[in-house]
Amino acid sequence: MVEQKLNTLSDTLKAVSDPTRRSILTTLVQQGSTRVTELAAMYDMSLNSVSKHIKVLERANLVSRKTLGRVHLIEANLAPVKEVDDWFNELRSIWEIRLEALDNLVTKENSND
Repeated sequence: MVEQKLNTLSDTLKAVSDPTRRSILTTLVQQGSTRVTELAAMYDMSLNSVSKHIKVLERANLVSRKTLGRVHLIEANLAPVKEVDDWFNELRSIWEIRLEALDNLVTKENSND
């Protein structure tokens, strides 16, 4: 279970490491479901290149695809982003505990002087 969560976290972070993929995801969050061809028109690259970026986002479960006839609609899924946020919160929590322990130690040392 923990390993799967770490793999999901890694997949998410790898997928959003590319500025074009972050931009696509931002566009989808702002505009809602968007056709692949409309997304491709927003970038100075081929439809094939944009499709490859979308496939990376799909593998990371950051977007989903709905096919209606010949139209492919892409929609954002932010559930994996919550896992990244949870991980950062865990890191913050660890540091807060450490800083509180250090503060207690310093306060104790100062009161002994």
